Amino acid sequence: MATFRRFEDIQAWQKARVITQNVYRITANGSFAKDYGLRDQLRRASVSIMANIAEGFARRSDRDFANFLNISRSSTAEVQSHLYVALDQKYMSQADFDELYLAVEEASKMIFALARHLIARAQ
Repeated sequence: MATFRRFEDIQAWQKARVITQNVYRITANGSFAKDYGLRDQLRRASVSIMANIAEGFARRSDRDFANFLNISRSSTAEVQSHLYVALDQKYMSQADFDELYLAVEEASKMIFALARHLIARAQ
């Protein structure tokens, strides 16, 4: 894996940014926009994915970075769980759910691979 100069160079962060943009777009409409608790929790969880990648990148060790990536990956599961609530409440279409869920799954895999690489390199 390449060495990153900036957190913005990390593909998982780039993917998380797109996810967050889509979460904000979807949660700004209709009944979803009025469910402040779910809307805000979903937004915070999606922001947490990218924020923890950035924060981990700023740490001085591969182990610390990998730890923040694990936190970021936990946020992907939180986003996915909230997406089910939104789908069940009919706040989003099945197509939007499927697209966003898959994007989050891809980000999770990318984050996991990077964390695994950092742990191996740290040993």
